[in-house]
Amino acid sequence: MTLALDHIVIAVADLDAAFADYTKLGFTVIRGGEHANGITHNVLVVFQDGAYLELIAWKRPDPGMRWSDVYQSAGEGFVDYALLPDDIAAVVSGAQSRGLDMEDPQPGGRNRPDGERLEWKTARSPGSDVPFLCGDVTPRQLRVQEGDVRHHPNGVVGVAEITIAVRDLAASLTRNAALIGPGSGAVENADVGGAPARIAILRLGNGTRVTLASPTVSDGALAASLAARGQGPFAVTFKGTGAADLDPALTHGARMSVTP
Repeated sequence: MTLALDHIVIAVADLDAAFADYTKLGFTVIRGGEHANGITHNVLVVFQDGAYLELIAWKRPDPGMRWSDVYQSAGEGFVDYALLPDDIAAVVSGAQSRGLDMEDPQPGGRNRPDGERLEWKTARSPGSDVPFLCGDVTPRQLRVQEGDVRHHPNGVVGVAEITIAVRDLAASLTRNAALIGPGSGAVENADVGGAPARIAILRLGNGTRVTLASPTVSDGALAASLAARGQGPFAVTFKGTGAADLDPALTHGARMSVTP
């Protein structure tokens, strides 16, 4: 069963400021609304390949919720990413049968600013080196809007690669393969964030590359991210019309670049 990238979650302090800054970066940003818990709200950047960025902010602290805890301790930046299953119950059952500690699906939802009610189910592993699943109950086009909102003045059309910081590359490769599939299985040396690392590559159904990266030195941006934010997304490369690093003064802690 093929899994595609659904969305990437970025914690921000001020949703209005994030809306303005990502607009300055050349993205078309839309209001997402408030989640059913009444604690978080978001804005979205939706791409032509169907994936999107979720910029999320807290109306009040949410102790014990991992995203909130990471934001409170380490500040703005990436906190997670999600894959889109065709049948979330079947994907979870399959991953569990392959030894992944994925929990059973749980209901969730959000109220859009226009009053539309969205519902979904999510499933997670306690380990943040593995993505969570987000499967729609209401039609996906209500959650992930279509049309002109998917076109961006900066030319970005989708997500080429997401790099995941992990501590134990072999263990994380096994865990991710139980969910995503085995990928190439090859472990290589690479430069990640300006420092040496060991990497392994998997591919999602929409062509996005997932690069698991474990630092081999104690300094450098990758090691610093692991120390501050724990395992999870470290960097994102977008598919676009040119090559550039996005201005870190506007990305709210997220390391982003564009490749042709």
